[in-house]
Amino acid sequence: MRPFVRRLVPLVVAAAAAGCDFQPDPEEGPTALPPTRAVSVRVEYRQPPGCENADRPNCVDPVWFLGSWMHAGEEVVLESVPGSYVWAGTAHGVPVNWPPTDEPHLVRVYDPHLKDTATAGVTAARLAVGGQLLTVYEQPGTPQESGIVYIDDNGVGRNPM
Repeated sequence: MRPFVRRLVPLVVAAAAAGCDFQPDPEEGPTALPPTRAVSVRVEYRQPPGCENADRPNCVDPVWFLGSWMHAGEEVVLESVPGSYVWAGTAHGVPVNWPPTDEPHLVRVYDPHLKDTATAGVTAARLAVGGQLLTVYEQPGTPQESGIVYIDDNGVGRNPM
């Protein structure tokens, strides 16, 4: 081999080795989820006067609040506000989704006073979440009726724009 080529071979090998990665790559995994901010939110529901049930004993049962972020067993039992038709409570751990960067939350109550109606007791009408009276609904008048709401960092509800 020529002396020039002999000196060039180690340089070529060194240059090629510098571009090689001899460390094994780590196993690919899912990317980390961004941390979710959560707040507590005041919920108020104004129950219509009277009881629509043929089975009157159900008319003393409490009202339950349900949100799309909740898992089974996380429902909130609302308490009756004495001297009114209002039921109120606080939902804890509500994910913040305002400004709207995510899907809105779907919320509703189960009111046993309305069990024998077309909605089978499920409603989002007359529901205020985070101080916001809900005005936008999905599937109104059905057992799947839900109100649509966004929640900000202060626990204030916002209707969709």
